[in-house]
Amino acid sequence: MNKPFVDIEPMVPSSKEVAIAEKTSRVLSDCIKATKKKTTLQLIVNKNKELAIPPMALHLLLNILEQMGQGNAISLVPIHMELTTQEAADLLNVSRPYVILLLKEGKIPYRKVGTKRRILAKDVIRYKTAIDKKRYKALEELTKQAQELNMGY
Repeated sequence: MNKPFVDIEPMVPSSKEVAIAEKTSRVLSDCIKATKKKTTLQLIVNKNKELAIPPMALHLLLNILEQMGQGNAISLVPIHMELTTQEAADLLNVSRPYVILLLKEGKIPYRKVGTKRRILAKDVIRYKTAIDKKRYKALEELTKQAQELNMGY
């Protein structure tokens, strides 16, 4: 029986782990690019056991290693997990009162359990992705304007 994943506390890599992750992510990225397709990684462990890492897990592993290689904290959150308002705030890097405002405005769906609000991780991630896209688009427009005005950007 699988133990449910409930810990979303970020894990901060040590300086030694950062160095290893940086090197490993480059090698893994090169391997994936060389195949130019979704690939399964085969690992030989102790000369007699073979492990296969499927393409989806390989992609996640590469993302984890890249983030660790930059010294960033890592957290895995199952998309069907229900978050508290504080956990959602931590994931969005905003305050809890701001998350409550977003919920009241209907920008992120939620449900109430007694007096507590519960938010699906996938809804928080969907909101974050949409906001990030808007921010990136605005940044592109500002960059374009700065270039047109010869502001040195």
